[in-house]
Amino acid sequence: MKKQEEKITVKDYLDTDVYAKLREKKSALEAEEKRKKAEEEARKREEQRQREKNKTFEELLNESQLDWRKFKE
Repeated sequence: MKKQEEKITVKDYLDTDVYAKLREKKSALEAEEKRKKAEEEARKREEQRQREKNKTFEELLNESQLDWRKFKE
């Protein structure tokens, strides 16, 4: 009898339509969170692209891995 009592969940206490609404709300919140995360990643990528686009020649030169000594004859 104790094993049967231990397996009782919240779902057992709630009405089926209330439980279904809670599950629906949970999935909606998860979808909203995924959407916000995707928008944030897209915003960060765009900011990075803009930063790269607006770099000065000096910044690009300093980041370059090229060494002029290798090309000197």
